Amino acid sequence: MRFYLSTLAGHRRGVLVLLGWSTLEGVPAFFGGKLVGTAVDEGFAAGNPLAGVLWLLAFAALAVLGALGQRQVFARLGDVVEPMRDALVTQVVKGVLSDPTHRRTPDASAVAMITRHVEVVRDATAGVLVQARALLVTTIAALIGLATTAAALIWLVVLPILVALLLFGLMLPSLARRQRDAVMADERTAEASGSVLTGLRDVAACTASDEAGADIARQVDQQARATITVAWANSLRATVIAVGGFAPIALLVAFAPPLVASGRLTTGAVLAAVVYLTGSVNPALHGLARTTSTVVMRLMVALKRLQEVAPRDAGRPGDQVPAHGGFLLQDVAFGWSPDAEPVLRGLSLTLRPGDHLAVVGPSGIGKSTMAGLLTGLMAPDRGSVLFGGARVDRVTPAVRHHAIALIPQETYLFTGTVRENLALLAPWATDRDLAEAVEKVGAAPLLDRLGGLDATLGHAGEGLSAGEAQLLALARVYATSASVVILDEATSHLDPAAEARVERAFAQRGGILVVIAHRLSSALRAGRVLVMDGGKPLLGAHEHLLKTSALYGQLMLAWDPTHREDTPLPKR
Repeated sequence: MRFYLSTLAGHRRGVLVLLGWSTLEGVPAFFGGKLVGTAVDEGFAAGNPLAGVLWLLAFAALAVLGALGQRQVFARLGDVVEPMRDALVTQVVKGVLSDPTHRRTPDASAVAMITRHVEVVRDATAGVLVQARALLVTTIAALIGLATTAAALIWLVVLPILVALLLFGLMLPSLARRQRDAVMADERTAEASGSVLTGLRDVAACTASDEAGADIARQVDQQARATITVAWANSLRATVIAVGGFAPIALLVAFAPPLVASGRLTTGAVLAAVVYLTGSVNPALHGLARTTSTVVMRLMVALKRLQEVAPRDAGRPGDQVPAHGGFLLQDVAFGWSPDAEPVLRGLSLTLRPGDHLAVVGPSGIGKSTMAGLLTGLMAPDRGSVLFGGARVDRVTPAVRHHAIALIPQETYLFTGTVRENLALLAPWATDRDLAEAVEKVGAAPLLDRLGGLDATLGHAGEGLSAGEAQLLALARVYATSASVVILDEATSHLDPAAEARVERAFAQRGGILVVIAHRLSSALRAGRVLVMDGGKPLLGAHEHLLKTSALYGQLMLAWDPTHREDTPLPKR
């Protein structure tokens, strides 16, 4: 809530502008009943219909003025609401990424938070700014106008409203609990569905489709029950408010005639009271209840839920500076959850500037996981990953981002010039630097075909092949100052000759090169090879591993039968 209020306070000027226009919107509520009553008493009832019509025209003019104020309120909402929404989305993303217990998988519940809870806060804030401030201005103006026009009737209005608001207030805690139950049920449904969708291969392999479907159905049923409970609670709330809003009108009908007969009230004053009740107070009461029970209640529940995933202070993370450019991995183990079998275990490795390491192994064995550990995107469950003597995940982000570059298989290109795409990570690079990077990775013919650095790329590199897009992504990193480059199947769409040129270029560039091998030819070019087979990884030169690792021998045999004589027999 502090973050929410501080975000709104940062746009104080916009909020004040809204209040100013709200005051203009409240003018008809204050003068409306008085003008209608005057039109009756001094116009139509006094035998002067022209005066009555003029008073009503004055009321219509004020109504137009109020509509202008309301229009400006809606026009200025985005200046306050949209920056607040962006700030909340940033907080959710930071909270999920900084959570040390993060599931390390696509987080469906976090998506639900952004698409549901943040949007609830956005819509609710707009609702509060539009309705609550108008309700306060309108209600106060109408009650003051009623008190000055028909003071004898004021308690007939105030007492039923106070009783209705008291009963409504007593219902709020129960409404809040039911609203939170609905929010949590929605998250659980999203998380259950996301878990099944991201693990479809495992579900199919275990023939667990019935169990997975039953789990999702169970969460959907719970979500439906929670939503129905909220609906019943809101219907009870609506009943209380309806009675509280109808009672003043019923009391007015019962008590006004005697007061008019005794001369304590004029006919115009009674009509003014009816206008204030039906045109301002009664709608304001319904709007206040609707805003409080649905908008404000959902706002409070959503903010409370977002607070639970706000970034936590992890002891000043990201404040360490590496003393050198080498890596030291000591007995590293990593699993995707506490109960899952580790995908990495017993990994110890030293990498120094000038090293060229190839990582090979079956698909899904943990090669990309190792890349994530080296970049500091993930922390090991056991052991340590040190970069220059400092924990890589605690290295100052600015230093780590400049020193370590990961090129994944998926390529990111955006709409803009080739120059802008290539200089994304190196804004200081000159055209000469970019041209050299393009030449080194073998993308010069592509650059010529595109029309040079000033050529414009479409969205996501539209019109380029997957291999051409990878070449531009490789040139982008080559142009940076990164001393550690990790190619995570970043050449998968290149032909073998182009892949070899890229790897040689990065190896000759200096620093540390780690290649998550797509083809085993990468292992032949590397100084050392890391073989991952689910157990303790094996590290060594190509010739040594051919004689000591059955898995490496089998992989080489499948790729190139000429290695048959040197391949050890698999252990039985």
